[in-house]
Amino acid sequence: MPRPEQKEIQFTIDGREVRAIEGAMLVDAAKHGDVEIPFFCYEPKLGNPVGACRMCLVEIEGIPKLQTSCSTPVKDGMVVHTQTDRVHAAQNAVVEFLLVNHPLDCPVCDKGGECPLQDITFGWGRGRSRFIEPKRHFVKPLSLSPLVAIDRERCILCYRCVRFSQEVAEDYQLIFAERGAHTYVSTFDGHPYVAPFSGNIIELCPVGALTSKPYRFRARPWDIEGAGGICTLCPSQCNVQFTVRDETVMRVLARENDEVDDGWLCDKGRFAYQSIHVDERIAAPLVRDGGELREVSWERALSVAAGLARHRGRVGALVGGQATNEEGFLLQSLMRQGLESPDIDSRGRASVPLELGRALAAPSLQAAVPDLEFAHTVLVLGCEPLDDAPILDLRIRKGVRRRGVNLAIASARPSALDANAKLSLRYPPGTEAAFLAELAAALAGPPSSGDISALAKLLLEGGEDVVILWGERVAADALPTLLRIAERLGLSGRAGAGLLEVPSGANGRGLREAGVLPGVGPGYAPAPAGRSAAQIAAAAADGRLTALYLFQTDPVRELPDRALWEAALHRAALVVAHASVLTEGIREHAAVVFPAESHAEKEGTVVHPDGRLQRLRGAIGHPNQVRAGWSVLAEISARVGHDQGVLTSPMAWEQLVAAVPFYAGLTLQEIGGRGVRWPDRAQAAQMPAGSAPSAPAPPGGSASSAPVAGAPANGGLRLGSYRPIWASPEVEISPALKFTICRQHVELSPQDAARLGIDHGEAVEVSQLDGSSAAYSGEAGSQARGKLEGTRVHGTAAVRSGVPQGTAFLADGIAQDSANELTEAVVEVRKP
Repeated sequence: MPRPEQKEIQFTIDGREVRAIEGAMLVDAAKHGDVEIPFFCYEPKLGNPVGACRMCLVEIEGIPKLQTSCSTPVKDGMVVHTQTDRVHAAQNAVVEFLLVNHPLDCPVCDKGGECPLQDITFGWGRGRSRFIEPKRHFVKPLSLSPLVAIDRERCILCYRCVRFSQEVAEDYQLIFAERGAHTYVSTFDGHPYVAPFSGNIIELCPVGALTSKPYRFRARPWDIEGAGGICTLCPSQCNVQFTVRDETVMRVLARENDEVDDGWLCDKGRFAYQSIHVDERIAAPLVRDGGELREVSWERALSVAAGLARHRGRVGALVGGQATNEEGFLLQSLMRQGLESPDIDSRGRASVPLELGRALAAPSLQAAVPDLEFAHTVLVLGCEPLDDAPILDLRIRKGVRRRGVNLAIASARPSALDANAKLSLRYPPGTEAAFLAELAAALAGPPSSGDISALAKLLLEGGEDVVILWGERVAADALPTLLRIAERLGLSGRAGAGLLEVPSGANGRGLREAGVLPGVGPGYAPAPAGRSAAQIAAAAADGRLTALYLFQTDPVRELPDRALWEAALHRAALVVAHASVLTEGIREHAAVVFPAESHAEKEGTVVHPDGRLQRLRGAIGHPNQVRAGWSVLAEISARVGHDQGVLTSPMAWEQLVAAVPFYAGLTLQEIGGRGVRWPDRAQAAQMPAGSAPSAPAPPGGSASSAPVAGAPANGGLRLGSYRPIWASPEVEISPALKFTICRQHVELSPQDAARLGIDHGEAVEVSQLDGSSAAYSGEAGSQARGKLEGTRVHGTAAVRSGVPQGTAFLADGIAQDSANELTEAVVEVRKP
């Protein structure tokens, strides 16, 4: 939908003529006249103002009573006074009233030195109090959650935290309990406030009532400095500010960027910084010696890695989502030119042909993050924003709540957004192609009844601006039909509409543009044909590939078919890895491990899923013996006879820009701290045009209803998988997030649970039905086949009403009992 029209008006404040946007709140408009109005409760990100604190009272000519400037829209010709005796008296009274019960413990308060209440008391308070009675007391501090401590004596009842819980995150966990002077912030029945975004209330609190338990009493404002950065723990790529003291990250705050994150952070991005400074982190090179990984010098580790030259033409490489564009570019050059091996991939799942990949990445078809808020209709297809890119979940909720966006969900697994959606459709796992074929037919044919026809009607009649948010887990054979649907809806070239893919890795899009795909070079140029990730595993398992390069990824944990990857790593003569944590695959099979940088140490660039190039800057120095990833790649390249001439990260960036036509002319200075969306630049026309193969016709030619996920004929359950928000090695080694470590939960429908005699919370085991290892034959799959035949995944039953009958959902990417141990589409669930 069109963005709200902005019309400038003129008003007068304290005798100054000021121009501002009509309808802006007076407290914001006053800043254009260099006038500061104090406030506590006002926060535009929380929605409509509530005027709770009364601190922002001003005098407006023509209105007899003082008005709250946070809830008063500015109008043309308005005359405002902020310095009259009436205003000063009211502001003094509000400050005095707030301090009646507020403890004067600034020297020991974590908020001291960066506290709005302190600042406003000095600037707008009387400087003395007439109150001599005892103050109100509460037990303090209390654990509001494992991450947040609450000091109720300091609370000024500004409503910010409660409004965030109820109007932004929509978890509805925080409330105000009691009445009058006894009012306090609480949760229902005293349950801990455990939610994916709970840490935001710490930053919202204008006093020291809500504090971070990991940061509590760790530093004072005059001991620290702030450094901007990008969180690369998920594709949201939120802008953050690292609080640094003595080369140590002490906390992470939001660095507001409306085009990316809207000023919010998930708890993984806010608290997983602890993984940077724990003992479990790899901080020196490791080489396998006597069957064990031992710390060695950099010279020895580089010498072992240089042994890749002996495997020239027989090396496969996988690149994880936390790699920068520069690292991906250097590694693909090392592989293709230095080692004459075209087998490199950054997509963990089925590869996408070059022409189809170009068509999906076409600049004219790319939606931006704010479009999720302002579109007429948003279709979430085959992904769960809360798990895959949490901040996008908040943006969609905002669009539905404030703008009336028509939200539709089409996924195999129930979504956290189902309650906000006008239409929610389920399809069996892996059948996106059939679902989209029926949707395409419904869009092209006459109106009819059924869920898919209702979705087609919503997309056609809900408004012109349609955004389709889809995940990398959508089956590759469904993507041509997705392009056909986008064409039918007229999304190409339409501002405010388009496709927005959520990749599996944080920098998945940037790595593709840097050429980290089989058969795809930098800038989506053609490259020698190579193997996909799954093909690399098969080739390594049967000896066609003899060395593997793992850059910040562990395929045993991250990718489908765990048994095949274990066989591949076991068979490989040389496994070189970059990692910050010794996950199982690397611990058992790597011959050399280089310590990887954290996102607080890296220098380089990444690409947001909507095409925004963002810059990483080092907030702290490298601990111990850690070196920059780009420098290690450049050194290995030189040792195998392919000197790339890279001495600094900006030099690698310049080579990347020269190789990618649609980056032409981009500089690091232009990217700056806010980023640049390359699809909006004139050079985007240099993106090679793509095309999609013709999509198959819908089965049976019917589009009357959605595919029904009934139980398979053999009594088993269709297997679906998802990756939880907390499935990350960084989460597992962060002390504050230990309580979030993922355990396997087997999600079942109530009907299937009753049929199997399984209750919610009971222990269950999941196994593959007979014939599950038939796909493994010959020498290549002998080890994998042997492991699969005895595979049992154990977990806890989670009975959910939204799960389609005949389906079981398991988590992957977790340390134990991961869904990637299973390879068949149908599984058996039973009590152990």
